[in-house]
Amino acid sequence: MSGVSELVRWDAARLAEGLRAKVVSSEEVVQAHLERIEAVDGPTSGENPDGVHAFLHVDAEGALARARQVDADRAAGAVLGPLAGVPVGVKDVLTTRGMPTTCGSRMLEGWVPPYDATVVRELHAAGLVVLGKTNMDEFAMGSTTEHSAFGPTRNPWDPTRIPGGSGGGSAAALAAFEAPLTIGSDTGGSIRQPAAVTGTVGVKPTYGGVSRYGLVALASSLDQAGPCGRTVLDTALLHAVIGGHDPYDSTSIPAPVPDVVGAARQGATGDLTGVKVGVVRELSGEGYEPGVLARFTEALDELRAAGAEVVELSLPNIVHALAAYYLILPSEASSNLAKYDGMRYGLRVTPPGEGVTAEQVMRATRAAGFGDEAKRRIVLGTYALSAGYYDAYYGSAQKVRTLVQRDFAAAFGQVDVLVSPTAPTTAYRLGEKLDDPLAMYAGDVATIPANLAGIPGMSLPVGLSDGLPVGLQVLAPQQADDRLYRVGAALEARLVSKWGGPLLAQVPEWKGASPA
Repeated sequence: MSGVSELVRWDAARLAEGLRAKVVSSEEVVQAHLERIEAVDGPTSGENPDGVHAFLHVDAEGALARARQVDADRAAGAVLGPLAGVPVGVKDVLTTRGMPTTCGSRMLEGWVPPYDATVVRELHAAGLVVLGKTNMDEFAMGSTTEHSAFGPTRNPWDPTRIPGGSGGGSAAALAAFEAPLTIGSDTGGSIRQPAAVTGTVGVKPTYGGVSRYGLVALASSLDQAGPCGRTVLDTALLHAVIGGHDPYDSTSIPAPVPDVVGAARQGATGDLTGVKVGVVRELSGEGYEPGVLARFTEALDELRAAGAEVVELSLPNIVHALAAYYLILPSEASSNLAKYDGMRYGLRVTPPGEGVTAEQVMRATRAAGFGDEAKRRIVLGTYALSAGYYDAYYGSAQKVRTLVQRDFAAAFGQVDVLVSPTAPTTAYRLGEKLDDPLAMYAGDVATIPANLAGIPGMSLPVGLSDGLPVGLQVLAPQQADDRLYRVGAALEARLVSKWGGPLLAQVPEWKGASPA
């Protein structure tokens, strides 16, 4: 058997096969990943100058106990799920009973929820082993994971660069081989954009296809939990575990999960004969780095070689999606984050002096508890919802949203899937856009439309530009998530064959962010 230290480089499907065959135990697999986290992640709180800092909390004791239980159940002949015993990291926006949930914010520092999110409950029921909670931009507001109150996450490809956001911790944990699977959430690209810049795979399911119960709300009409992995098949296996109807979530779709695993296995043959792929004209050209466009063009050639028909389509209203999104999201965020008032739970800051009022406590708590980016979006949203401006801003943005949805409906009447670059650039340097939030927001131009429309989207790696990963985005109609996996797996199979192995095999061994 391979040395235990090599287990962290096995993908989830291989680990699951080894566990079923009893070639390796869940305890060995989990221990190997815990050792990897300790070696490359650094302390799980505060600034880590030499660490990836993908995790905010690691539950080593609990993970090993669950792993031993899975091993005991397997030895006793119990019927277990396909991923039983495989480790997983969970974005810190999902509630976890007995484990802190901070959303990357001082506002919830130290809060331990009394219940599990439905996604977390499904992970436990399927026998997966939760390693801990991954780092994120505060309340999922950001594209770089620099807005975490507990310090930034670094990109394993280059520690001076961002891992994307808001779910940079979940993506970086995969690329640094700290976890074979992770859970993310995607409000405007927070699964797909980190996947693109770290060379991993991330999927935003159809809105309502995975339960939002226990997913701490940012923008309720946009938020969606989803699976992250190092391969398309791994991501499909995780999607099958967490997807499905949940009566606790009023927005949950009362329909079975599409056969995403079967679609991934079908796609892995590399044959896309009969599939029609649309290239979104508006998601290319100006503002996209030459290296990103070059890898995207090469990927289109691979799709054609797999037998797909590739055509160009126009979605004219998509050019207004970014502006509409940055009115809808802050408005919903302003409403959702109003509950953090220092009164009921979480942080409470009481100003000094006699006769302190509730309003003063709220003001002091919010001033100390929220970071700059959260405050920026709350103020913007509160303004957009205010009397006299609601129709002009929030109302108009919702009308644009309807036009974007109609554009997608028309496009999917002509093609099976749509494709574009996931992000216009590769990972930029930490701190590079902190003083220019509009430039940071523009990085989500290709991912935001899917959230406005409620359709599923995937990002998968299609090569490197100047040594940094480039992602391609696949979009499908609502409840046709299986199309993502068929097309994604086919493209992945051809590219991995062309590269002579997975792209992540080229990730440099972590040596820390500080100079040697």
